Parts: sequence; structure tokens; C-alpha cells
Amino acid sequence: MRKYFITGLLVLVPLAITLWVLNLIVGTLDQSLLLIPKEWRPESLFGFSLPGLGTILTLLIIFFTGLFTRNFLGTRLLMWWEMLLNRIPVVNSIYSSVKQVSDTLFSSSGNAFRKALLVQYPRQGSWTIAFLTGVPGGDVKNHLQGDYVSVYVPTTPNPTSGFFLMLLREETIELNMSVDEALKYIVSMGVVAPPPPGHKPAHPELSAEK
Repeated sequence: MRKYFITGLLVLVPLAITLWVLNLIVGTLDQSLLLIPKEWRPESLFGFSLPGLGTILTLLIIFFTGLFTRNFLGTRLLMWWEMLLNRIPVVNSIYSSVKQVSDTLFSSSGNAFRKALLVQYPRQGSWTIAFLTGVPGGDVKNHLQGDYVSVYVPTTPNPTSGFFLMLLREETIELNMSVDEALKYIVSMGVVAPPPPGHKPAHPELSAEK
């Protein structure tokens, strides 16, 4: 009975967590329906809600926003909009900081979060996984002697919080694994180890010890 119970957990727990995360994402994106008039919402037109409709609306808004800002008129309007935001106190500092971070993260030419590194943290002899975010800049660079890199050390099992460090490049080890594999390794607290380089994964089979 114990073997069957554990086998059932191995099947249902990942499925339940996956459905919970998807429901959370869809529920959050469905909030975009608040942008349309109340009489046009599914509750008013059909008498019931349509889960996922807000997700489709959000994706369409993102797509057409990108499509519009790629032409000459859209680029001009975006430039004027950013100039307006930069003139508003408090808003300008928040918007400019967030925009610089997003431009760095989503730029196809950038290296932020595209390399997984092995670094010694929080002390010598203790190793953890970090992600390359760039190189030190500004006045910070003037006070660092040598070839330094900026890294982000995520916490586990929640990688959205972590620590920003500047380390000598020679003190970091570039790992032969993708960022996704490194994140799985971190979130699972080392339980889900990435496959060795060149390893071809076989079809997983459920097994449980007695």
C-alpha cells in the first residue's frame, strides 16, 4: 500500500502544482478584462465568465503594442511618452530604472541571465549557483582592480529573491548547463540534478522503494 501511495503522489503532485501555477497565471492575466466596459464582459454578454479570455486579450495587447511601436509613428509616440514620464518626479526614477533592467534582460544582444556560474558563497569553500548579469559600471568600476563580473545569487526554493555580487571573473566557473536547468536545480534544492553534458535522457519511469 505504501508503494502504491507514493506512486500516486509522484503522478498527482506535479500535476496539481502545474495546474495551480497555470490557474494563478491565467487568473492574474484575466484581470485585463477590467479594461473593457462592463457591458462587454462575458458575465454581461453570456451570463458566465470565460477563464482564459483575459489571457488572450493580454497577449493581443502586448502583440499589437509591439507591432505599433515598431513603425515610425509608434516610435515617435513612445519617445514623447517617455519624455513625459521623465518629467514627473518619483515616477521618472522608477520608470527609468525598471526600463533599463527590462531592456537588459530581454535584449537579444545582452548576456544577462544567459550563463549559469559556480561561485563560492557565502564563504570560501562553500559553492552555489549564480547567474551572470553583466559587468560593474559607473564609479564602482573605478574602485575595482581586475576583471570583475556582476552576478545574481538566487535563494532557494524561491529564486526571485537573492543577492547581487561583484566577483573576479577568475573566481567564477562557467557551467555547461542552461539557465532553465540551473533554475530547476535551485528550486528543487539540489534534488533535481541536471544531466551530465552529452547525456541523452531516457524515458522516465515511476519507481518507489518499499
